[in-house]
Amino acid sequence: MSFLMTVILVVQMLSALTMIGLILVQHGKGADMGAAFGSGGSGSLFGATGGANFLSRTTAVLAGVFFVCTLLLAYLGNNRPAGASGSVLEGAAVTAPAPAAPAADNSTASQIPGNNPAAPAK
Repeated sequence: MSFLMTVILVVQMLSALTMIGLILVQHGKGADMGAAFGSGGSGSLFGATGGANFLSRTTAVLAGVFFVCTLLLAYLGNNRPAGASGSVLEGAAVTAPAPAAPAADNSTASQIPGNNPAAPAK
């Protein structure tokens, strides 16, 4: 299971890095406006319009691969054995609080007014 998750993670990272590179290579729609006024935008690697379809489709395929890898990693990472359902707190140890020590007459609690018991009436 660990080997499968490692392979999926490597495929996801490679698709993400390749997708980042392809997105950075593509030019935006505003770049075509500059080509209309003679900025020389038609001298690209794939020609004037040939690269847009290739780069767009490759980016879409890589986005699909990235999405599927993400779903598979989420499913495999959350896969638990059948008998291990329940809360994390169910396995916690229950401890009783420590008993309080009896207060001495010269403690600070006895010096606070209102904490001393009332004196018996004479």
